[in-house]
Amino acid sequence: MTSYPKPQKTLILGATSAIAQETAKLLAQHHHHLFLIARDPQKLAIVAQDLQVRGASQIHTATFDLNQFEHHDALFTQVTTQLQGIDIVLIAHGSLPDQHACEQDYSTAEAALRTNFLSTLSLLTKLANYMQNQGHGCLAVISSVAGDRARQSNYIYGTAKGALNLYLQGLRNRLHRNHICVLTIKPGFVDTPMTQHFKKGLLWAQPQQIAHGIVQAIEKRKDIVYLPWFWQIIMLVIKTIPEPIFKRLKL
Repeated sequence: MTSYPKPQKTLILGATSAIAQETAKLLAQHHHHLFLIARDPQKLAIVAQDLQVRGASQIHTATFDLNQFEHHDALFTQVTTQLQGIDIVLIAHGSLPDQHACEQDYSTAEAALRTNFLSTLSLLTKLANYMQNQGHGCLAVISSVAGDRARQSNYIYGTAKGALNLYLQGLRNRLHRNHICVLTIKPGFVDTPMTQHFKKGLLWAQPQQIAHGIVQAIEKRKDIVYLPWFWQIIMLVIKTIPEPIFKRLKL
């Protein structure tokens, strides 16, 4: 009798985002056992049905606002009870705040930081300890190239992603000895509903491209991945601009 490997158990938070959906499609084709979490129940149901057709071995869903930190414990219990082990986590939860509004009102800036950094920190605290105890797994988190250097056009968002990048760096250092991959995903410009009001150009990528890069990076157990790849070169150049010059640029 032929022995087949067990399906990977994968948790996706922010599962209805464009990048998460495209990544989930690729994982479904490899028959992953998926647990999907998102805020919109109707959209989540449509995504789940599509993934079932594409080959997912099993699918669980939960409608949840990940900014409700006080309920993270209950959500974590539900996930671990139903999955009975987690091999891969993809955190695709986030928002693109209005920079001007954040500049004018602290509560708006704080909400942006809660969504794009603190909520992920809360989730990863539970997930990291769980994977450390089970002795294997991959924590893949979507950050942004915006976290590499703050610019006047989006420095509140960049601050959140920069803090997230540092947190993931420390977490990776901590969990390496436990054979756990901590992957920082740094997309550049991506054509999604979140960026629909932006003018698109040559540097813009489609969610499908980013999804393929994410899956490859998980399979290769990478530490950090820029998507598309050329953003690593772009950000290297931006990071090396001296501050006296950089502060005069309109970016």
